[in-house]
Amino acid sequence: MTVLADRFGRHFPYLRLSLIEACNFSCSYCLPDGYKADPDAPGLLRIDEIERLLRAFARVGLRKLRLTGGEPTLRRDLTAIIATAAKIPGIQTLAMTTNGCLLRKRRADWQAAGLNALNVSVDSLDRQRFAAITGHDRLPDILAGIDEALADGFPVLKLNAVLLRGLNDEQMPAWLDYLRERPIAVRFIELMRTGTNLEYFQRHHLRAQGLEDDLQARGWSLLPRAPAAGPAREYGHPDYRGRIGIIAPYSRDFCAGCNRLRVTARGDLRLCLFGNIGIPLRPQLQSDDDADALQASLLSQLGLKAAGHGLHEGNTGLTPHLASIGG
Repeated sequence: MTVLADRFGRHFPYLRLSLIEACNFSCSYCLPDGYKADPDAPGLLRIDEIERLLRAFARVGLRKLRLTGGEPTLRRDLTAIIATAAKIPGIQTLAMTTNGCLLRKRRADWQAAGLNALNVSVDSLDRQRFAAITGHDRLPDILAGIDEALADGFPVLKLNAVLLRGLNDEQMPAWLDYLRERPIAVRFIELMRTGTNLEYFQRHHLRAQGLEDDLQARGWSLLPRAPAAGPAREYGHPDYRGRIGIIAPYSRDFCAGCNRLRVTARGDLRLCLFGNIGIPLRPQLQSDDDADALQASLLSQLGLKAAGHGLHEGNTGLTPHLASIGG
């Protein structure tokens, strides 16, 4: 089978598909003033366009799909999108990243439609600090939804927390208490600079290496990396049921194991989260007759993918904020 590969020998079985740029949270590191719609933007991808897109990707090796936003649960047709994706041969992992605001109300519907992996953003276990970071006092409801999913045996459940100096970097003891009896992975993500957050980045960026050093001092050990694993370096401890992952985009060779591509909510292919190129795929999503041309386009575009991002040089590419492409 033909598979997506670039000139550096990397393969891309993982697609992150943004469903919507809008978000109902106003996280300080992403949308501190809330989401502002662009009245001139084209409409969001329709379900039929999404299905053609995913079938083309599946023919060239797509095995893992992650639905992102903005906040993907704001799409009223989300459950139908999940069901459509779940029917496509080849897709083995059907994941979604969410802020958890509808987890308790909709998780069973998503799971019945075919969703089998969830990442929930929880930037703090302290209610006041969570509200200060996200702009919403929703932590108890979100944590309850996570515990319900664990109790129901949801297949894969992870938490995401952006590491923020002066805001949540002193909360490791609370996280360790949380992980002691919960079989869940928490991934701490190093704050990334985007096109609109330079001042915030300079104030709150914290290198993840310090957290890794602290974990090792507490007896946590780096776990073996799975062959198709993402960028997280994952740690375990014999006294804890949970695990801790570290995603450090500023670390050396971070991009060497890249295995993902991105498509925006309007249908542009992004070869890198911080790339300077957006390739419009939507014209080839209007008819089943364009399937071969779409597949050929995907294969040809990989020649443009760079070896790594330009964050070390302050180059944030086309990404104004993470909600614009789903992180």
